[in-house]
Amino acid sequence: MAIARPHLTLEAFLRLPEEKPALEFEEGVVTQKVSPKTKHSRLQLVVAQKLDAAGAANKVAMAFTELRATFAGRSVVPDGSVFRWARIPRAPDGGLENDVVTPPDVVVEITSLEQSATALVRRCLWYVANGVEIAVLVDPEDETVLIFRPNAVPLPVAGEDAIDLQSVLPAFRLSARELFAALLPD
Repeated sequence: MAIARPHLTLEAFLRLPEEKPALEFEEGVVTQKVSPKTKHSRLQLVVAQKLDAAGAANKVAMAFTELRATFAGRSVVPDGSVFRWARIPRAPDGGLENDVVTPPDVVVEITSLEQSATALVRRCLWYVANGVEIAVLVDPEDETVLIFRPNAVPLPVAGEDAIDLQSVLPAFRLSARELFAALLPD
C-alpha cells in the first residue's frame, strides 16, 4: 500500500519511526509491506532456517529475516537476506551493525495474495542490478521459485529442481518440492 508523502527524500524516510509491517522506500514512494499470512510466514521461517544452517555453522554466511537494507537509493526489507561471512555488517566493536547500507549477497522475497507478482519480479531485477548476487522469488500459490542473477534470464525452479545458491552457500541443498512440503503439516 502506497503512503502519500510528497517529495520525501531517502534521508527523510530514514528518520521516520519504524512501523509494523515495515515501511519501504523505492523511487521516492513509501509503501508498507503486506502483513504475512500463514503460507508466507511458514515459508519465510523454513527458508531462513535452511539458509542459516547452510552458512552459519561453517562461518560461510549468515541469514536474516525482515532486515532493512538501504542501498542504491532505496530502503527495502526483504523477507530474507544472506550475507557472506566477510560481508556481514559489523559495528566497530565487531558485533552486528544495526544499519545495513550494503546489498546482501542473497535476498528472498515471498509473494502474498495481496501483492503484485510483477512488482516483485521488478524488485528482484532491481536487486541483481544493484549488487545482490542472487534474488529468489518464492510463489506459494503455484509452488514455483524464480532465481535471478545479474545479466541472466530468471531461472524457474519447480518440483525436484534444486534451488541453486551454490555460489554463495555451497552447502545449501533444497528442492522446490522440499520447500513447499513445509506447507503440508502431517
